Amino acid sequence: MVVLNLAAMTFATVVALMFAVDAIRGWQRNRDRDRPSHPVSIWRWTGFCFAMGIFLTRGSDAIVLWNWDIRDPTGTGWWLTFQRFVDPIAMCFGLTGLALLYLSARGMVVQLRRRPFPIDMWSSLPMLKRPAYIALLSLIAAIGVVSTR
Repeated sequence: MVVLNLAAMTFATVVALMFAVDAIRGWQRNRDRDRPSHPVSIWRWTGFCFAMGIFLTRGSDAIVLWNWDIRDPTGTGWWLTFQRFVDPIAMCFGLTGLALLYLSARGMVVQLRRRPFPIDMWSSLPMLKRPAYIALLSLIAAIGVVSTR
């Protein structure tokens, strides 16, 4: 169970960070074209907030699991305390993402219905290769750490 938790938390942390960085790069590339009320900008902000919430919660969980040591209860306790301080910040990111999603829903639905376009998500499936490799490497690392403790 520890192996699966460690692998899942590490994987979620890395993938959420990748998405957050991708959103930041998208903002920088398109800062002249995308305005704050543009649907793409709202989509990026919402995804960024959700990604940062996942990154902070699962990242602090992963740090606790990676640094768990029954021979050092003080160090483990410090990381658990750190996790408790990070949780409210992560919750704020998640709630901000929900607020953006909720507040933009009326305008976003109208915009998407005005110019409907089909989205072929299956053609984007190769984009999941890197996250799949990260999941595999996280599982291998977790097995190695747990088996050598």
